[in-house]
Amino acid sequence: MAEPVPVIRKLEHALADDDFAWSLLLVGEDQTDKLATLTGDLRGPVSTTGDGKQITSGFSYWGIGPTIAWANATNDPFYLVMKAGAESFLRHWRKVRPHVENGGFHLVSLGVGTGVKDRTILSDMRRNNRDMYYIPVDMSSEMLRMGTLEPVRGARFPVSQVLPVQLDFSIADNMDELAQMLARLVGNDPILFTLTGNTLANFESDEELLSTLTHVLRPQDRLLLEVASTTRLDQETADAAADEYHQTRAFAEFVTSALRYNTDLKINNDRVKFIGEVEDEDALLVKILWQNDTDDEIRMELPDHTEVVLPIGDTIRLYTTRKYSTTRLKRLTEACQLTPVEAIQSQFRYTRRPNPFGLELLLLAPDAAGEAAHSLADDIWAT
Repeated sequence: MAEPVPVIRKLEHALADDDFAWSLLLVGEDQTDKLATLTGDLRGPVSTTGDGKQITSGFSYWGIGPTIAWANATNDPFYLVMKAGAESFLRHWRKVRPHVENGGFHLVSLGVGTGVKDRTILSDMRRNNRDMYYIPVDMSSEMLRMGTLEPVRGARFPVSQVLPVQLDFSIADNMDELAQMLARLVGNDPILFTLTGNTLANFESDEELLSTLTHVLRPQDRLLLEVASTTRLDQETADAAADEYHQTRAFAEFVTSALRYNTDLKINNDRVKFIGEVEDEDALLVKILWQNDTDDEIRMELPDHTEVVLPIGDTIRLYTTRKYSTTRLKRLTEACQLTPVEAIQSQFRYTRRPNPFGLELLLLAPDAAGEAAHSLADDIWAT
């Protein structure tokens, strides 16, 4: 009796040349656990500063409503970080690319976004490695479906070499499991992990997330990190950073969408506050909050049909983002034992006066790689 053919292999043949919009997805987490986490986060303590109830980073993109809101925000020309990132990425990437052109790298994209940056990377890398795999990882299956369309259709990357993985990569155990699966998939081939679009800045503890990612890097792997940057650290600049996000209505629709789709709270954008502050004297932090600024308490129904009372002044943190100084980036990478291999930085140029804000693209190697780049690192951090 013949051995049965593995279903994945049969599926590859079954989907070949099929025009229907099938997409494969490897689900790594029980989605009921994620809904319970979101519900628990929205039951947090009363706070007037956004430090009680909250929607943590991955949930901002979780579900079809937030995914559509995100797609709309990325097309808003007033969303400057996104606009500048899209415009500068190709130029920055071309300076980083020589370090990962050879050696047979595969690509693991953490937080797939619109897929436009992945399309650029894949187009270049596949010229030197026709057998490479593309593994986009995101907590939102809807984001994965939307984000992988661009590389597959735009760059004609073979569907048979794409493996979307639904997983919350901010959880250390999840990253350990992902790393084990990747090692079985690619063996000792090097992997380029990417965390672009200032995603690092959206997490409550950026150092904890970076440490979680670094923990799974092998000596031959690299991490491509894109962050928003600032050359000034004062309250006036922090207020300007908050205003930058406040001026786009599409962004406000995006940051409120998770609350809109998971609760019965009536959203009034006038109750959404954009607050900038200097964090740890080496970064600008922008907290975006919904606040009950009415004269009465408000009741909000949660996904499990229980109610939470929102007293006068209570807040729900909707989103967190940052702009990094060179000092903060140096502190983070040193704490996580990462060595910069290359760093490209550019400033925003849409105003007549010098602007403190910009974007930075870093290619990082784990210290275990033995990169003889300490003198280069000194040069990078001295700029």
